[in-house]
Amino acid sequence: MTRSSASNPLVDLKGLNLSFGKSSAANQVLFDVDLQLFENEILAVVGESGSGKSVTSKVLMGLLPQDGTLIHAEKALVLDKDLQKLESGEWSRFRGSEISMIFQEPMSSLNPTSSCGNQVAEILEIHTKLTSEERKEEVLKLFEKVRLPQPEVTYHKYPHNISGGQMQRVMIAMAIACKPKILIADEPTTALDVTVQKEIILLLQSLQQEYGMSILFISHDLSLVQSIADRIAVMYQGRIVETAASQDIFSNPQNDYTKALIAARPETDRRLKRLPTIKDFVSGELNDDVETHSERIARQECLYKKQPILKVENVVKDYPLKKKLFRSREYYRAVDDVSFDLFSGESLGLVGESGCGKSTLGNMILGLTPVTQGKILFNGVDLSRIDAASWRQLRKRIQIIFQDPFASLNPRIKIGEAILEPMQWHGIGKNRKQRIQMVEQLLERVGLTASHYHRYPHEFSGGQRQRIGIARAVALQPDLIVCDESVSALDISVQAQVLNLLNEFKEDLGFSYLFISHDLAVVKYFCDRVIVMNKGQIEEINEADALYQHPQKAYTKQLIEAIPK
Repeated sequence: MTRSSASNPLVDLKGLNLSFGKSSAANQVLFDVDLQLFENEILAVVGESGSGKSVTSKVLMGLLPQDGTLIHAEKALVLDKDLQKLESGEWSRFRGSEISMIFQEPMSSLNPTSSCGNQVAEILEIHTKLTSEERKEEVLKLFEKVRLPQPEVTYHKYPHNISGGQMQRVMIAMAIACKPKILIADEPTTALDVTVQKEIILLLQSLQQEYGMSILFISHDLSLVQSIADRIAVMYQGRIVETAASQDIFSNPQNDYTKALIAARPETDRRLKRLPTIKDFVSGELNDDVETHSERIARQECLYKKQPILKVENVVKDYPLKKKLFRSREYYRAVDDVSFDLFSGESLGLVGESGCGKSTLGNMILGLTPVTQGKILFNGVDLSRIDAASWRQLRKRIQIIFQDPFASLNPRIKIGEAILEPMQWHGIGKNRKQRIQMVEQLLERVGLTASHYHRYPHEFSGGQRQRIGIARAVALQPDLIVCDESVSALDISVQAQVLNLLNEFKEDLGFSYLFISHDLAVVKYFCDRVIVMNKGQIEEINEADALYQHPQKAYTKQLIEAIPK
């Protein structure tokens, strides 16, 4: 992938400013953005949520509402068309045929009432003169190109019948159906398994080379785009702070924000005691203390002298399948004969691809899903055999931090009350006044303020909502916390803050964590030992560093090789 420095850019933005609201009280979100995308190039735009990446892409696609949006630019050209002068009718012909987009959330972008094949065929119907039969033939070719299994079968499937990775491939097929000159990929791999993520990256690279497209790849993960991008533009608070060739960004970053993004992702060759954050770089208060191998061994020797807090013994989970006439009931085995121990004060990682059974296992430990066979012993009590009343007594000792903190918070309840309510139920604190004081102290401990008590969930960012989720779990003073993909969808810098916070609580309060994730780099940094699951079974269990350096199974090696370097 090369480009001529003398060639005219396909996208040429200069001095782009954008505000939302009326001119008298407009909220400016983009400031003098300069961005160029050249022919046959992959340009990555990287930054945290709210930095202006997606808004910039929506300007290029004409997807922002006309009312309440103020756009001004010295130059805003896409394929020599002035975006500031395009009419709505011109936009509808332009989108899909000349410039196309892969959205972040395929499930919310695809129509649940239409089959996957029909949704792609609809794009061809709008922008081409192909007959119905020709459109179907073209869709099947596209499905083969994006490597969807059994294209003819997938054509008739609905979005909910296929996996997240396959849905993303359908979205890619829709985006490239009319062979656009420019493809915008907006966080196309966020929250996907590392192996699926790698497949999508390689797929986009091969399609770019085959079609000669230019790709604007939007992401919050610098490590991820390193392998795909020719150039990288780094955005921060609505401004482009640095643009350079991909290798130059990593070998010689100029801006402190870029340096912070690179450093915030856990390293695989050393373990910092505390991950650096954006604030650390801005303030110049960097701490490079590393946990040495001898320190780690000594800490783990003390850890494993204790009794296990949790013992999972030969656990099985079967789900009944739809019964067929004249046939006996069949079952799908989601968890198959799983056994392990989790020790007091330990962080135990549980990794594997979607569908491997790790969340099902976590739900059985939490009592949210019944156990088919086997035992789950928590401090000697078999959780699979106790009644609802006994579970209510134990509930405060086993807590969960969910993947999506917004979905787990009631939008009508102030966050202070959401934390206080379970405390009141379980009798923590003498009275309401004391409980309010405890909640305010906890909010400050997780990096918020006491004044946030009276705010609602929608008033917080994703990272702040995850801190609220942590505060709610910690408020009950549990012995064990299950973290179910609790950092997978967070910005890298916010992820670093949350991991630091979880480590602080473990050191201060002696928590034990079952850390469920598909990101082996994060698990290696955070956990003492790691369990690798595949198709409902345990592939291997080992100390985190040993597992990463000397994986025993081919599946584990595949997961490690898929980690963005």
